[in-house]
Amino acid sequence: MSAPVPAARSGLLVATLAFAGIAASVTQTMITPLIPQLPAIFETSPANAAWIVTATLLAAAVAVPIAGRLGDLFGKRRMILISTVPLIAGGVVCAIAPNVEIMIAGRALQGLGMGMAPLGIALLRDAVARAKLSSAIATVSATLGVGGAIGMPLASGVIEFADWRTLFWGGAGVTVLAAAAIWKVIPALPAGASGQRFDGVGAVGLAVGLVSFILAISKGSEWGWTSGLTLGLISLAVVAFVLWGVWETREKHPLIDLRTAVRPRVLLTNAASIFVGFGMYASMLVMPQVLQMPAQTGYGLGQSVLAAGLWMAPAGLMMLLLSPVGGRLSNARGPKFTLTLGVVLIATGYGVALLGMGSTWGLLATGIVVNSGVALAYGAMPALIMSSVPRSETAAANGFNTLMRSLGTTIGAAIVGVVLAQMTTTMGSVQVPSEAGFRTVLVIGAGVSLVAAAVAALIPAVKSELPTSGEEPAQPDRFVGAASEPEQGDRLVGAAVGAGADSRA
Repeated sequence: MSAPVPAARSGLLVATLAFAGIAASVTQTMITPLIPQLPAIFETSPANAAWIVTATLLAAAVAVPIAGRLGDLFGKRRMILISTVPLIAGGVVCAIAPNVEIMIAGRALQGLGMGMAPLGIALLRDAVARAKLSSAIATVSATLGVGGAIGMPLASGVIEFADWRTLFWGGAGVTVLAAAAIWKVIPALPAGASGQRFDGVGAVGLAVGLVSFILAISKGSEWGWTSGLTLGLISLAVVAFVLWGVWETREKHPLIDLRTAVRPRVLLTNAASIFVGFGMYASMLVMPQVLQMPAQTGYGLGQSVLAAGLWMAPAGLMMLLLSPVGGRLSNARGPKFTLTLGVVLIATGYGVALLGMGSTWGLLATGIVVNSGVALAYGAMPALIMSSVPRSETAAANGFNTLMRSLGTTIGAAIVGVVLAQMTTTMGSVQVPSEAGFRTVLVIGAGVSLVAAAVAALIPAVKSELPTSGEEPAQPDRFVGAASEPEQGDRLVGAAVGAGADSRA
């Protein structure tokens, strides 16, 4: 059992982990303004250049849950520091990349380091006193969105006024500073699952399933949704996930404890996370395009890449300002309430977008409302997860929750891409997404966010939230709404399984 760090140091610890989260999320999103230029830069096809983005997505999907489990086994601080190595190395490789193949390898390396942020969030449970834990989780969680929001205008400015390679040298430098701060400030706390063994078979099985599924979703529109390759990958993913699930339920020390994952509180939080990831990302796909679309279309706002990034930046800063409010709200009403309120705000933001899409100020307001909801939701989801799992599974469970959000954004990107590809208009000789297409995406985003709110409302409540310093989570004592007999049975099974998982820990 570990004791919280002194109050005088806890603020510095949270600030350090928040800085590390910003460094990781900036690394992930800073390439966005460069995407249209990549085929010309490397003299390759757009399809080949698209692998620069896909490689990061695939590597991160595999690395995040594995890094989480390794953090539980060998210490979260150690794994956070290890995660900075591929982020730094990948940045250097991208900065010197002479061709698209080396660039893809560099971005894949950077994807391997994306477990740093969820590991930092999980570490807070071990190091921060209960009274400050909700606000600390909300602050560090918000950096995932803040980094993305500030990364785009920063990257746009660099691309406009300097060589694009400076982006990656700068990203590597910031990550070096984050690693030094982590080494100096973050204490080496005991590993929650020390003595258990790593589930290598489970890691391989999950990786095969995730890579197959994400490849099919990401490339389906390019390869054809009914093509043999797409359907084959989806089939492989289904088989891999089924076999992985069977293995995990029989393994003594699984990569992801599915007996814990099926507890209603954990299961419903992860389900809501998929919809939250979709709901958040839909706005991120629509807003930059509408801002930069030529005014001649009648609905585009004709902004430069840099100007579009600056119009979106205040929304990211709103996340940072609102995250402590979300923490206090979770302390007062519980993270379930905060999550539900957050996704309702995201849906409201889409309503604002439908009314204000014709002006830059309308989209600015949209971004602020949507990101306010994201700030609340992102802070509440880790709090819900960590109040529901044993200490020995904190990092793995939080990493898996982060993966669920990422899957939501991947599915959202695929669906939005299909809608915008089907609903087009002609500008000169070029087909571009139509206003009706953008509005359809906004309606879908609002609908998905409302589904997330409905799922969040079903999450069981507990008497005591956010166990810390070695405490085990409280079990659900009351549920929203009347329960059917099967639901009551699920609760009894979940409680029994949870007791078994806790005894193993």
